[in-house]
Amino acid sequence: MSNIRKAFENGKAFIAFITCGDPDLETTAEAVRAAAENGADLIELGIPFSDPAAEGPVIQEANFRALAGGVTTDKVFDLVRELRRDVKIPLVFMTYANVIFSYGSERFISTCREVGIDGLILPDLPYEEKEEFSPFCKKYGVDLISLIAPTSENRIAMIAKEAEGFVYIVSSLGVTGTRSEIKTDLESIVKLVREYTDVPCAIGFGISTPEQARKMADISDGAIVGSAIVKLLEKYKKDAPKHIGAYVKSMKDALL
Repeated sequence: MSNIRKAFENGKAFIAFITCGDPDLETTAEAVRAAAENGADLIELGIPFSDPAAEGPVIQEANFRALAGGVTTDKVFDLVRELRRDVKIPLVFMTYANVIFSYGSERFISTCREVGIDGLILPDLPYEEKEEFSPFCKKYGVDLISLIAPTSENRIAMIAKEAEGFVYIVSSLGVTGTRSEIKTDLESIVKLVREYTDVPCAIGFGISTPEQARKMADISDGAIVGSAIVKLLEKYKKDAPKHIGAYVKSMKDALL
């Protein structure tokens, strides 16, 4: 069984996203631990990339700050090695295909297995091109997590049938970032996904308040939050972990 399934065993899952290295890797480690200790069921770790096309301004700027601070893929792997001494919840990387290509696909994915990464989310990888990475993911037991967007339409069944880990349902068109309201007919998307797979599905993009998280979790298996957490890191910097802990607790409590 995929280790990611454990994130969905205790009711609705709260999934947190953190950009690695913003403001520095030590703060990232503290933020991950604070999130895990306060109820996060799974954490997405963003590997900084120079052209994060799926991200809005908040996470883009976090990427640029991390890269300017000297964060590399190898340093992120070292961070995960250190975290895995005590962080037991599932961890996945969210990054871009070019990061993996430039590192060497098999080398990257085998290192994911070695350090304890459970899955990969690649927003710029079309379903039709997933065979670039899928064989290595299967070889090393790393789930290649599928994204389904409001524009996926007649491709939803095809994507859902081969889903691994969890299905990442994108709530809205456009890039990541907090939104005042989410208008997409997500219920019908989730219903269609569930016709073709029993892999859990969680909704992300635009969620920032406990009320939004509860609404998304009511129709799916969990809620994903990124920009709201990255904003806390931008605002409080090295003092952010305690604020992240409190925020994650409020979000997880909303899902119970």
